[in-house]
Amino acid sequence: MTGFVAVPARPGRDRQAVYLPPPPGTPRLSGPARRTAVVGGGIAGLAAATALAERGVDVTLYESESYLGGRVGGWTTDLQDGSTMTMSRGFHAFFRQYYNLRALLRRADPRLDCLTALPDYPLRHSNGRHDSFRRVPRTPPLSAVGFVALSRSFRSRDLLHMNPLAALPLLDVQVPGVYTQFDDVSAYEHLEILRFPRAARHLAFEVFSRSFFSDPSHLSAAEMILMFHIYFLGSAEGLLFDVPNAPFPKALWNPLAAYLLRQGATLHTSTPIESVSPAGDGTFTVTTSAAGGRAARYDAVVLALDTRGLRTLVNRSPRLGDAGWRERVAQLRPAPPFLVSRLWLDRPVAPGRPGFLGTAGYGSLDNVSVLERWEDEAAHWAARTGGSVVELHGYALPEHADREAEAKRLVEQLARVYPETGAARIVDARHELRADCPLFPVGGYDDRPEVRTAHPGLVLAGDLVRTDLPVALMERAATSGFLAANALLNQWGTRGHPLWTVPTRGRNAALRTLARRAPGRRAERS
Repeated sequence: MTGFVAVPARPGRDRQAVYLPPPPGTPRLSGPARRTAVVGGGIAGLAAATALAERGVDVTLYESESYLGGRVGGWTTDLQDGSTMTMSRGFHAFFRQYYNLRALLRRADPRLDCLTALPDYPLRHSNGRHDSFRRVPRTPPLSAVGFVALSRSFRSRDLLHMNPLAALPLLDVQVPGVYTQFDDVSAYEHLEILRFPRAARHLAFEVFSRSFFSDPSHLSAAEMILMFHIYFLGSAEGLLFDVPNAPFPKALWNPLAAYLLRQGATLHTSTPIESVSPAGDGTFTVTTSAAGGRAARYDAVVLALDTRGLRTLVNRSPRLGDAGWRERVAQLRPAPPFLVSRLWLDRPVAPGRPGFLGTAGYGSLDNVSVLERWEDEAAHWAARTGGSVVELHGYALPEHADREAEAKRLVEQLARVYPETGAARIVDARHELRADCPLFPVGGYDDRPEVRTAHPGLVLAGDLVRTDLPVALMERAATSGFLAANALLNQWGTRGHPLWTVPTRGRNAALRTLARRAPGRRAERS
């Protein structure tokens, strides 16, 4: 008996949001117990662990770091002034289109009180031009019309110089068809084909491109076009977003960890996994890297690792997967390095400055955050000391970037963006140079691993995984986690979890008809 599953209320304001019903089955696991190891405690792993534990699966989650949340995690650090603060991998925007991520967070915080809305998404170029999404209508196509009408960098006369035939496919982005059309050309090349005005290019498309931690010349145009669809022309949720009002552990992951424990899950942090070995009976032996290599047997395994972590584990697990799958995993590459610099300053940033600012043309500086504007820990420090807590991001840095040199450049550019900071004394600073985000290169989509593998009991999750759905960044991670759990639950005759996405194609019938008149991409380039 599978039972009737009613369509839940829509998760946002978009009436065209797509409901993906769960695979049918019993409400909870019946029959023999199923022990499942989830390797990786980032968003994808937490989503998979939550989805499985809620259905009665015996879940053990392993995380190599001392904290949960992956690239959205946080840890304590002691400043020179004696303050104990939380450091992290940096600012993350929780867009209203992140239906499945928000559904995960609602498990522990039903009203999402942990999030607060920022009033604007401002962008500034060093040439003085700037844009804002605060007054742009949220519903397409009014969003595009409104952006052009209000933009100071995209002027109406710029439309006359664009290539209208090349722009037509943007009106009907279909997933996964967009990869068939555009995966073998770079984002930079496609912008050249569009003849998109350069001033607006820096403040629109390239901001999205670099949020994948990749230079537009190396990023697949399909990924850039998909982002345009998700955040702008395909969704009525708009481009404004929310942010956690406390450090990530306090706001997000500690409450979710407590929820998981109440569901019967077991959580092991500071526990890296050495290998995963399949057995002839369909089970798996998971061996930790601790002294003595403790091993445990599981009925199923979810691998929710970053690019390097997955490659390393597969390399150490020679019996895992078939030759083709192992080759696809071996070909995965991380995106270029990025730097997060957090500065504790002895004086405040000017009150009129936005709490978050996207930047272009300021060297390697991609955005600035003034954390006390929304985060309670930073606000308490700023109120006590009279200073500010400022965070700087630099994406797509050179492969062998020097942390100290790059940090110095970011601070110099901050003084150009917010001149009052030039006279500030840096009370303390932390710099995180990392290179562990997935790269989505030109022509790489077909070789990207999917959720399912050659082993029925082995599934993948993470933002590096191919989902064939219009999701990106944190939402791709959360969605893949639920998809991985659903794949296992379906095998065990247990009902999976519902998902939502933005529309899987252009939302306006008339514009879709117009888009079909566009020639093939190769014809556009000729």
